[in-house]
Amino acid sequence: MRGFSAWQTGIAIFSTGAASLAGVPAYILLAKRFDTRWLMMFGLALFGLSMWSFSFITIEWSGGELLLPQLLRGFPQVFAVAPAVTLGLGSLPPERLKYASGLFNMMRNLGGAVGIAVCGAILNARTNFHFDAIAYHLNPANGPMERLLAGLAQRYAAMPGVLDEGNVAALKQLWRLAYREAATLAYADAFRAIMFAFIVATLLVPLLRQVVPPKAPGPSPQAPSRIDCD
Repeated sequence: MRGFSAWQTGIAIFSTGAASLAGVPAYILLAKRFDTRWLMMFGLALFGLSMWSFSFITIEWSGGELLLPQLLRGFPQVFAVAPAVTLGLGSLPPERLKYASGLFNMMRNLGGAVGIAVCGAILNARTNFHFDAIAYHLNPANGPMERLLAGLAQRYAAMPGVLDEGNVAALKQLWRLAYREAATLAYADAFRAIMFAFIVATLLVPLLRQVVPPKAPGPSPQAPSRIDCD
């Protein structure tokens, strides 16, 4: 990526954590006034918006382009996670809570593993697709490609210590450039797929049942005291 130094990487990563921390007090304040499901829809929708902003990624992106998508990804995390826990476990009696909590954590870990596997499959398939599409246009009729190869071959041939011939080294460099662009386009496709998943999840939230706080147990009836009559 263009000019992507270490401090720019740190700022891009730090912005996500800072936005997540800023979202905690905002969620606590809003949770006292609004339905938890609305807050969850807001968090999922904003997360989907961040994935949409990531889908425009190019090889030219640097810290400035990543800043806003990272902020949009960090801020809604508490809005998406906290309501899921509340809606999933908040209405259960205490004796069932420990079993439900274990099942909830297991499904969360399983969902993360499945999500990573699906994203990996998307990246692999779409990288191959985009690479074939790019390679289809890299033929002798492509004038800019021919000029690029000629310039690279001349430069590599003039470099001392190059093991490959100039033309071979130029073709290898062309392959690297094509694969780099194909991988970047594949990541954009993966971000769009994740965005679609968040859209579906947002639309399904109204089907969830709102958690009603359990009523406080009333005083237990006391047995009438025994009156001894002489």
